[in-house]
Order: sequence, then structure tokens, then C-alpha cells
Amino acid sequence: GLLPALLVETSDGRKQTITESQVIMELLDQWHPVEDGFRQMMPSENDAAGKNRYQQLANLERELFSWWCTLIFRPEGPGFSNGGMIGKLMGSKNNDSMSGAMKGFLDCLSKVDDALASTSGPWFFDYADHPTMMDFIYVSHVERMLASAAFWKGLNLRSDTYRSQFPALNTWLDAFEKREAYLAFKSDYYTHVMDIPPQYGPGYDGGFEDNRLPYQMSIKGKDGKSWDLPLSFDDALQPLYRGPPLPLCVLKAAEIAGDNGSIGAEGTSYENADQEKMAEASRQMAGWKLASNGQNVAKFASRGGPEGAKNRRKGFGAELADPYALPDDQIRPYVDTALQHVCGALLAQGGPSAHESALAEMKAGLHEKIGEDKGRDVASALCYLRDRTGVPRDLPLAAARQLRAHLNAAIDILY
Repeated sequence: GLLPALLVETSDGRKQTITESQVIMELLDQWHPVEDGFRQMMPSENDAAGKNRYQQLANLERELFSWWCTLIFRPEGPGFSNGGMIGKLMGSKNNDSMSGAMKGFLDCLSKVDDALASTSGPWFFDYADHPTMMDFIYVSHVERMLASAAFWKGLNLRSDTYRSQFPALNTWLDAFEKREAYLAFKSDYYTHVMDIPPQYGPGYDGGFEDNRLPYQMSIKGKDGKSWDLPLSFDDALQPLYRGPPLPLCVLKAAEIAGDNGSIGAEGTSYENADQEKMAEASRQMAGWKLASNGQNVAKFASRGGPEGAKNRRKGFGAELADPYALPDDQIRPYVDTALQHVCGALLAQGGPSAHESALAEMKAGLHEKIGEDKGRDVASALCYLRDRTGVPRDLPLAAARQLRAHLNAAIDILY
């Protein structure tokens, strides 16, 4: 039941199960040496300085992880600046107090930023022009930190303010995002904040209160903007275009040029790309994915019907995990019909006017094919699907936000 896990069998037949991800990564690197044509991911055996730096960075990653756990998974104490408890007792009017946990976390991030700034490129080591083992050890946890800090603490580490405070860290994140391979395992904030509590425990609200509630509403699609049409080009919290937002084959098919002028290329941002082409390509990727497995998706969504998910089954710590739930077969044909209309709107070609026409056709089709007596039940099924659309499992964020928003448009019509 522990993941990740690797079963290693030695030459004398002994077997050992390894569950520490960093150890697994290092073993895999040993078994795929540079001499066999694989990329160098760790300092070489004769590089004493490199190995020493590797260990120092590994220790720093554990320190950062510890501060993150302290900040997110424990109640924050009072601030220690002039705006904290002492400041209030002394009559200070400065409200920019910061808890010891927040200060410790940000100070540790500064150490990470300094370590990245000490190299000539964006990565932790100079010996390669690509991310190495240490970069991968950090990035999976930093991703979780970005999402959880925004959601539970109102701390947006990708904002302009923190880009200037942690420039090397943000350059490092941008460098990852410019690689297509990273898109395949990069999650979004919603997916992270839903899967973090089962792994680490519940997060505690705190931090920068003025930002926290708006960020939570945005991440969970309840702000009337982040999961609703018309969508903005970019996401204020989760930058979409610091690198390829969709697989390169999709960008090439849509003839979308990056900021370097090349069509469907990695190694460049897409912040100045054609917005109409990008929106259409994102919609169509979501539509292609939905159409490719439509009947099974309808069956899955039908668990959200009034007679769905009532069978006895194993419980899970994850709020939305429900792998053994049975569908509501009475509404399943209607859910399938609704998803076909959603798919038609997603796959519309011809720019904004064609999309508007497709949305009007979706509205008319839903009213015609799904009676008022089934509308709320089908809408409930679409909500079930919307809330369980994961990134990157189902779609990259640029396409997932389109699917969520179009499902919401259909839900509004059915309700």
C-alpha cells in the first residue's frame, strides 16, 4: 500500500522493498549510466565538490519540507513583527505581522533561491543544460508548496512581488515549464489541494487573510471566473503560458507560435500567443479527450446521480475518491446526451463567433433532449465529473479549465 515502491533483488537472492522516492530515483540513475547513452543526472563519483553540494542541497530540501509542514499543517502562532501580539500591546498600527512559521518558510525559500542563483543556468548544477536529479527532487514538493501556500495561507509565490524576492526560484520554475515533458506531470492547484490532505493531513487557514479567501475561491472554481465562461486568457494564480500550455503536437496542429516566433516549440513562453487560437486549441483538446471515451465518462459521471454511489464500498481518505461507486443507470443515457452537447461546444471551429453559436446550440439541445424532470439530476452528474477532472491525469490545465467551464455552462442551463 506504500507508493512509490521498488522491489530490489540482490545477486544472492535477497529482496528489499524501497519506498523512499529519492532512493528509488538514485538507484534508477545508477542503473542507467552515462556510458550507456543516458543523461548525467548526478555528480560523477570523482566530483567531490559536486557530491558535497548534492548532499547540502538534499539537506536543504528536507529543511524546506519541514518548514512547509510547520506552516501548512499546524496552526500558526502570533506574528513577531511590530504588527504582531507585541506590536498590538505597544499600540502599533502595522498589520503586516508574520508568524514564525511563515517567516521560517520564506527564509528557507531564500536559501533555496540563493543556491539556484549560485549557478550559471537555471538549474541546481552547472554540469548539464537540463534538470538533474536534485531539480526533480525539489520540484515535486515545490509544486505542492505553491498550491498549498496560496490556498491555505494566501501566499502567491508566482506573483510579481515574490518573483522579485525569489528571482532564481521563479526562473527555475519557468525553465521547467518551458519543457514539454514537464507538462506531462505538472499538476494544478485544485488537484494538489484536494490530494494533499489525505497524504499529509488537513491544512490550516492563516497567513495573509486578505488574499486567502479570494485564492481559495479561485482555486476551487467558486469565484465566478476561474471555472466560468468567458474565461480570461491567463490564470492570475497559475501562470499558463511561461512554457507550452498544451502538447507540442496540439500547438503545431493549431499553428500557434511561441514568443520566439516558432510554431509549437518548447523552450519558449506563449504569453503573447494568439489568444483566440489558444482558446480554441485548448477547447478542442478537451473535446477530443471527452469524445475519445465518451460512454465511459458518462458512466463515471452518472455516479453523481440521485441513485448513484449508493452501493457498499471501501472508504478512502481523499474527499473525492470513489473508485468503487456504481452509476445511476436511470440517468446515464441523459448524462451521455448532455456530454455530447458539451463536446459539440468544445469542438467548435471558426473563432469566437462559431463558439458562441455552438454554445447557443448546446443550450437549445439540452432544453430539448433533457426534460425538466431530469435536469437537476443530470446537472448533479456533471458537477461530479467537473469536481473530479484532474490535472495532469485527464488534461493539462489550459484544457481542463475549458472542460470545467463548459460543464459549468451546461450545469447552469440544466438548473
